[in-house]
Amino acid sequence: MKTYNLFISHSWSYFDEYDRLIDLLEKRSYFKFKDYSVPKDDPIHTNGTDKDLYAAIFQQMQPCSVVLILAGVYATYSKWIEKEIGIAKREFDTPKPIIAIEPWGSEKTSSVVKDNADQIVKWNTESVVSAIRKLAWWKPSRSYWKSTSSTLSLPTGWARGGKEPIGFMSACYQ
Repeated sequence: MKTYNLFISHSWSYFDEYDRLIDLLEKRSYFKFKDYSVPKDDPIHTNGTDKDLYAAIFQQMQPCSVVLILAGVYATYSKWIEKEIGIAKREFDTPKPIIAIEPWGSEKTSSVVKDNADQIVKWNTESVVSAIRKLAWWKPSRSYWKSTSSTLSLPTGWARGGKEPIGFMSACYQ
């Protein structure tokens, strides 16, 4: 069974949502993952500089195939969300796809996160796991990311409309 390397962006001020997401993923049968998030007990949070934290996030995100971001409204006001999005999208030769997870029962969510997400899902085990599986293998080039705006479009040569795209991305562009 494949192990999915995940970076889960979150605010430690709202660690209960992070813990619930981990629990949701751990309870899903036939799904194995490794969490590369910066641990809460890492002294970098309290003793390090912003540069140290940026480097730690980069280091943790490097082996990951997908970045999950909890899209609660608090994310809009976090100074680190835009930095984490920037790391995921611009710091690697192969940008990391971002999945925005709308917290369960939320009426308001972060537009910053949703505008930069490759896929937005509700707080639902199957939605989250399905999005991870679909985006984990896709490796767009840096030139692809530079050529797109915040809204994804189909790569050249892919069909639109009632036909399936040529390739595996049908569910990612619905």
